[in-house]
Amino acid sequence: MAKHKLKQFAELETFSNVFHHVQTKKEVDDFTLKGLWRTNYFKNNNPLVLELGCGKGEYTTALGQAFPDKNYIGIDLKGNRLWTGAKNSLEQKLNNVAFLRLRIENIVTAFAPHEVDEIWITFPDPQPTEKRLKKRLTSGRFLELYKKIIKPEGILHLKTDSSLLYEYTLNLLQQQKHPIHLHTHNLYAEPKGFLGAHHDLLVNTKTHYEKKFSALGFDINYIRFGLNQQ
Repeated sequence: MAKHKLKQFAELETFSNVFHHVQTKKEVDDFTLKGLWRTNYFKNNNPLVLELGCGKGEYTTALGQAFPDKNYIGIDLKGNRLWTGAKNSLEQKLNNVAFLRLRIENIVTAFAPHEVDEIWITFPDPQPTEKRLKKRLTSGRFLELYKKIIKPEGILHLKTDSSLLYEYTLNLLQQQKHPIHLHTHNLYAEPKGFLGAHHDLLVNTKTHYEKKFSALGFDINYIRFGLNQQ
């Protein structure tokens, strides 16, 4: 297993669609593509969409294939996970898909103010204990970071099997008066069209963890929301 991971990491370094911005020092430098993702990498002015904690990149890759008029970046710290999505994207010649190794708490070092149009948070660790509340990717701490990089009209999505994380996020958004566009505690029970014109695609596109939790009978919770800029 160790040799396999080492091989993947070595191969990952050669992938043209993978970038690394993992620094151990307390002060993290800005990434070279900050503010330049469209012009210097994607070579277009299409909307920029992030998937946070993308794992093996199933969602990033599927959305990139379905929407060639958008640019997608899957973000995760684990290189061995990114390897799968990055390799699949290269094989499918998805020029609108990239991957970034990054600690999400350092996201403002990789993206300029209002550079991002849309953010997907797919099946993050719910961090169930109060002690780890600040580590939840929808905590107030992280929402403030997203606010710095997303456009004022930008959209965020949360998909999770955790009713705890769903209720926590919903309550926090309401308390902080962020606009909530859609929410449901059971996405698969909603009628066709609930998510708009691309309902079927967004429901049927599943991460590794979504498939796993769905098979175990867990309901899939979903929230689509914005961030007030005050």
